[in-house]
Amino acid sequence: MFRSGVFVRFRPRQLPLVLLSLSLAYVVPELLAKKKEKPADSQADEQKRAVHALNRLTFGPRPGDVQQEMAIGVEKWIDLQLHPEKINDSALDSRLAFLRTVHMSSKEIAEEFPDQQMIRQVMDGKRPMPSDSAKRAVYRVQIARLQERKERKTEAAGNGALANARANSAENAASMAANNLNGTVETAANTTPDSNGVNGARNSGAVSTSASGNDNTMTALAEKKSTPEEDAEARRREERLYADLSVQQLVDLPPEQRYKKILAMSADEQWAFADSLRGGQAQEFLAGMDSRQKETLLAMNNPQGVVTEELVQAKLLRAVYSERQLEEVMADFWFNHFNVFVGKGADRLLLNSYEQDVIRPRALGKFEDLLIATAKSPAMLFYLDNWLSVGPNSAQALGIPARPVGRYSPSGRPYPPRNPRPNGNARRRQNGLNENYGRELLELHTLSVNGGYSQRDVTEVAKVFTGWTIDKPFEGGGFRYDPRTHEPGPKFVLGHRIKPKGEDEGREVLHRLATSPQTAHFISLKLAQRFVSDDPPQVLVDRMAKTFLKKKGDIREVLSTLFHSPEFWAEDAYRAKVKTPLEFVASAVRATGADVEDAMPLARQLNTMGMPLYGAQPPTGYSMKAEAWVSSSALLNRMNFALALTSGKVRGVKVDAVQLTGSNAPPADSSAALSAMETRLLAGDVSKQTHDSIVAQVEEGGKNAVLDANRKTGQRKPADTGRRADVGTIAGLLVGSPEFQKR
Repeated sequence: MFRSGVFVRFRPRQLPLVLLSLSLAYVVPELLAKKKEKPADSQADEQKRAVHALNRLTFGPRPGDVQQEMAIGVEKWIDLQLHPEKINDSALDSRLAFLRTVHMSSKEIAEEFPDQQMIRQVMDGKRPMPSDSAKRAVYRVQIARLQERKERKTEAAGNGALANARANSAENAASMAANNLNGTVETAANTTPDSNGVNGARNSGAVSTSASGNDNTMTALAEKKSTPEEDAEARRREERLYADLSVQQLVDLPPEQRYKKILAMSADEQWAFADSLRGGQAQEFLAGMDSRQKETLLAMNNPQGVVTEELVQAKLLRAVYSERQLEEVMADFWFNHFNVFVGKGADRLLLNSYEQDVIRPRALGKFEDLLIATAKSPAMLFYLDNWLSVGPNSAQALGIPARPVGRYSPSGRPYPPRNPRPNGNARRRQNGLNENYGRELLELHTLSVNGGYSQRDVTEVAKVFTGWTIDKPFEGGGFRYDPRTHEPGPKFVLGHRIKPKGEDEGREVLHRLATSPQTAHFISLKLAQRFVSDDPPQVLVDRMAKTFLKKKGDIREVLSTLFHSPEFWAEDAYRAKVKTPLEFVASAVRATGADVEDAMPLARQLNTMGMPLYGAQPPTGYSMKAEAWVSSSALLNRMNFALALTSGKVRGVKVDAVQLTGSNAPPADSSAALSAMETRLLAGDVSKQTHDSIVAQVEEGGKNAVLDANRKTGQRKPADTGRRADVGTIAGLLVGSPEFQKR
């Protein structure tokens, strides 16, 4: 059964496909190993060169790309990809037009898609409620939900107090009864009733009063009436039921009227309506609306979720449809190198600007420029907590009062206060020195873990970057240097004395790191691992590092050295790199010529494969090596996706598998269909074992197919031509094949 783009249970008739995909586990050692067999001619022909260049510089070839590249020449095509500004990419713009947040600043995103902090400020009257009806609807629903949670919390606390009161009252009543009973027994034992029966009446009355009081107390505690909160919840349930009915009625209205009806609702009605859209009704209800209308209604449920989903969709659409493919590959490479996790607080709204304004414009520029831009990026400052870092001897840590502008020396050291008084609280370090960024800067961004630095260097670098902070991060603010939190005095980094000069200390350290031979080697190694192999030749890395230093970290020049090296074109590099899940999904969509109307189902496939976009929590990002992605379960997930894609079962993605055969109708000859698809999807690079496995599946028509991994026949066995070809299954098996999973 297929659900949300993922097979969750197989029916009996699907069992052969499961067996086939599981049997493909034989490719695990093959995927992890280099090719050893070489053809007689060690020089790849022009078509193989074109295929290789497309597999390495792009997210995979589309139908017709090989022929187009060969027409202009492989070398000229590579040079064009190295200069993306020369490539017309206007078709991509139309694909991204409906993703409004992609074109917004962080401040605009914070205002239109507020987080909990922004909503609380409006709720508490610290910010005005937006006058725009669409923005106001989002805030009203979120405030209502926030108030409900607050009421529930208060109610829970009240119930806890009531429970304690009940327990205490019961305990006191029991204690009183026990005491009275003890008193009665003791009186009865030591005294005799007088003629008037006073003692007996007193004792009897005591017991009776106690018992009566106990009964009354327990009766009162046992009584429980509905609270105002429970009454309100009952009303909300009725409103939600009403909203469910309203949704069904509003669907029949034109989109514009539907939208206006929602904006005209009361706050409670909008809240109930938003809850109703959480099910499967959302897609039908939003049909026909423009991008802002859809975003507004979706944001009523989850404002920041809209931002994250559009960020993810934009990345996938760029990978699939951009003509500037090398730029997209490098944007992905650098984002992974300077990784930021989308799930950390304000980074949900800062990440769009980080990728758009920091990474993408510098993906093929100077490494030092990219390093400085990431260091000053609010997204990076927030992710690695540098915005909270305070120098131990800074003005803020010492409790020195703020001075008017001009009361700081050029080095950023605060002038001493007038009549300083010793104070035990004056030396309180509010946040303290944070070494996260200093460590990752040295270990992951520049020198590498074996780059020759010490723990002292990490601490000194952390001191250098105190004061590099963010102006109101949760409101989309930008970089700000704060001299009050900067650690004064000189620092010593990698044997160099950094003179006190405030913000410029950080620039000096970044320059030294960007021009270091260790950095040149580390960056060259990572680029070679991405474009050549998991274990690239040392001579290639050294050649690239030499270019890096000579050209002052010019990334385009380093890549040019890489693409014109014999190691890049070596025969054993051809289809030797295992694709990451992103590369596999994007290449499958490109290879099949799919039309993506909704990229989120593709994103959910990546979640299943263990690579949620922007979802790498550690600063290391995702691995580019095969060992991280190759396993039997991973291959099964990929095969499931491939079959679902080519069979039209991935929602929001349309694939015409028939066109992959070169005809307008499903051919009756399965053998011819398979041959045509092998050429179009894999340029004919299909092993005999894979070919025979697919033939066996086609011959059986989906019944009792078994992979014969030890087939010995010298000729490829033709498929049964008496049955119309199942082009979807054939295409899916090719896309899920070991050959397609390598680039």
